[in-house]
Amino acid sequence: MKLLEGDESLYSQHEGAVAFRLFADRREPTLTVPEQIAASIGERILDARLAPGERILEQELADEFKVSRGPVRDALRILEREQLVTILARRGAIVTGLSAQEVRELFEIRGGLHELVARRTIAQRNPELLAVYRAGVARLEKLAQLRDDGGRYAETTYRLVLIAARMCGNDRLYRMLCALSLQTLRYSKLGLASRERRQKSVLLWQQSCRALERGEAERYLQLTRQRIAASGEEAMRLIEADPGRYCPPLKPKGKHG
Repeated sequence: MKLLEGDESLYSQHEGAVAFRLFADRREPTLTVPEQIAASIGERILDARLAPGERILEQELADEFKVSRGPVRDALRILEREQLVTILARRGAIVTGLSAQEVRELFEIRGGLHELVARRTIAQRNPELLAVYRAGVARLEKLAQLRDDGGRYAETTYRLVLIAARMCGNDRLYRMLCALSLQTLRYSKLGLASRERRQKSVLLWQQSCRALERGEAERYLQLTRQRIAASGEEAMRLIEADPGRYCPPLKPKGKHG
């Protein structure tokens, strides 16, 4: 697989964060029809075009994608596995809500797993990964200056992190991080939504890249912890300030649900 494709896209052989995640589990260069549908719906959830708690209407999606409801149901099961969708018995599917408690739990787990990746990364100092980091940080520097980056900053960090995990030489660790990746990306997008937060974050990425280049292990680990904690804390702050927006009460059942 190519790790870089020009200056405008990091590891974007396959478009979209959801497709990127699904390809992590396979060697084949194609997605099934349910996976393609899941990728499309998942991107709408990640971009907040489908809001937390919103009902997902199977028949409307079947009409849109010109398929029966079977592939749509399979797609929703894929998204349920990724914790983007919740399927309720006899009620249909809704977009999974966001909660401060989940942020705490996810980012605690994520921090521990990423520390393992960071230790292996700094020990190996893989030249290919260094090149990816440099290109990724250059892209982050551009995105950090935009008033509205459309979530691309968080998606770039998401790809950088998974590339590092993939290249660290521990397949089980990589699979564990992949399994949490889309769930945590929603919170990362929230925590990195403001230009101020992105500008603070990119400073940590710049320092991390320099520490990796110099082989400064403790500095690299410290910056990894700091970067993850800051993103999680901002997401928690926003959710706690407006919990009804991110985890709304269940809405009445839609007519096509």
